[in-house]
Amino acid sequence: MWAAPADSTQIAFLNPLKAALTWCPADPESCPRLMLWWSVRCSQGFHEEFEAGEPPAGEPGRTSRIEPTGAGGRGTETQEGQQHTGTSMASKVMDLIYWKDTERSGMVLTGLVVVLLSLFQLSIITVVSTLSLAVVCFAIAVRVYYKTLHILNWADGEHPFKKYLDMDIGLSGEQAEHAVQKAIVMAMSALDTLKKLVFVANLIDSLKFLVLLYLATFLGKIFNGLTVFIMGVIAIFSLPLFYQQRQEQVDSAIAKIQANVDNVKDIVRRILQGGGPTPDPTPGGAKPKTQ
Repeated sequence: MWAAPADSTQIAFLNPLKAALTWCPADPESCPRLMLWWSVRCSQGFHEEFEAGEPPAGEPGRTSRIEPTGAGGRGTETQEGQQHTGTSMASKVMDLIYWKDTERSGMVLTGLVVVLLSLFQLSIITVVSTLSLAVVCFAIAVRVYYKTLHILNWADGEHPFKKYLDMDIGLSGEQAEHAVQKAIVMAMSALDTLKKLVFVANLIDSLKFLVLLYLATFLGKIFNGLTVFIMGVIAIFSLPLFYQQRQEQVDSAIAKIQANVDNVKDIVRRILQGGGPTPDPTPGGAKPKTQ
């Protein structure tokens, strides 16, 4: 707590020293800043009376906001650019999923399915190396073709892949740090959830996890992981569009299924809690009198 000096004629050395010694034990992290302030006040050679219970404006104890300048301004611009990049990427992915450009979405889906199907017969190293070889050969052929047209003065000689060469795919230090922090937070959150499920922090959730694992064993007997992955890719490119076109019917069916699931969950919860009485189905809880 700040206290006003007894004598207003004290020299400038004592008031800052008293403030620093009073404040530092309460907040040790502020001591270096307070000491710097104290040395500046002493060098200026003036003193001010402190208001009771609060330091003067601009003194230690008052939290002041420092506006970012220079590198800080660039940091703000970097964050805005990062948000814009993330929004643009998400928009492109959603356009592919909802078939905004039919030709592009069809090419992406076909390429993914063909690559995944080829993994049934070939190793992943063979598939990756063959695709890379095909892409490089195609790029070299196109580059030589455009170069030949330029030599014959049939084209302006512009690089055919200039748009891709000028594309900025680098990450600044702040962007890389943000991405790493986000990945760590997601990984730790997943591990924390798994820990709660395995060690039965909540009995209902652990039972749901048990049923899911049991169903996964049957799924593993029918399909392998690659087949499930192919089905997932096809579902990503088909289910959102189907839901968009049949939203009312799908919502109605989901509501009915959810109501049945809620009833089953309520029954299981009552059994686990000791088999309490079933809820009264009559309105207001009134029951007819028997004669």
